[in-house]
Amino acid sequence: MSVLGLVSMLLLSSALFYPYYVHPTFERWQRKNNPKFPSPELVKKEIIHMCKGLSAATLCPAFTLMASKWGYSQGYCGSGSGAEYPLLVQLIIIFVFTDFAEYYYHLMGHKYNLLWSIHRHHHMFYNPSPFAVIADEYLDQFVRTLPMVILPFVMPINMDLMFAVFAVLFYGYGVYLHWGYESEYLSAHHPILNTSYHHYIHHALSAKNRPIYTGFFFKLWDNMFGTVLSDPCTCFDCRPKRSLEMWKETVKPDYSVLLSPKWWLASSAAVDAAPESKSK
Repeated sequence: MSVLGLVSMLLLSSALFYPYYVHPTFERWQRKNNPKFPSPELVKKEIIHMCKGLSAATLCPAFTLMASKWGYSQGYCGSGSGAEYPLLVQLIIIFVFTDFAEYYYHLMGHKYNLLWSIHRHHHMFYNPSPFAVIADEYLDQFVRTLPMVILPFVMPINMDLMFAVFAVLFYGYGVYLHWGYESEYLSAHHPILNTSYHHYIHHALSAKNRPIYTGFFFKLWDNMFGTVLSDPCTCFDCRPKRSLEMWKETVKPDYSVLLSPKWWLASSAAVDAAPESKSK
């Protein structure tokens, strides 16, 4: 499961990273949240932390499958005893419960010293790329996948559906949130959904006791708990357009080194992210 998960994550993240970071254009760059590109060293750190997160993120999925097989939970595959709950009802329950659990645990990660000491490592990527989606410490990823164990224990859950929701919607949407660009098809002013703009602001401005946009999918939780930014919006539609001169002056890193085993294996000093700008 870990190998399959790693291959899936690398492929999905690379599908966005290659055209928008390796081969960016002036037109695409207009929609980049932070005008600067992260260094290859920081992307390397994202990938390393992604692998760390994956090692914990596969524990709950593996356990919930075995618990279902051994009859310890109410999880089932195909058409089973859970047919009494229509798939649409299960989908809504999985989606809403997991999204709120993700929001609330994330919120606590910015409020309590112990949890912040763990979660703060994810915030070294204040200008994230798609590889930062699960670039977390072990506990963060374990807790975020815990709904996959909880839900089948409290009600019949179609395991195929639950795994599809987590793989496609939560991981896929997570890659979008860490994309670093705004989509022309999903405005930052969407009334229901959190967007990549909101998650970039979260990475750039949130800190201990300053939770901003800690929601994942729905804006509902941020609005309910007041974890929104009151400053003027700086999204693509609201900020001044960037000039061609600024584009020409922007450093475009050579990310081809990420494909070099020699570069990966070479010993290097710890990356100090501080000199890079946190410009919105």
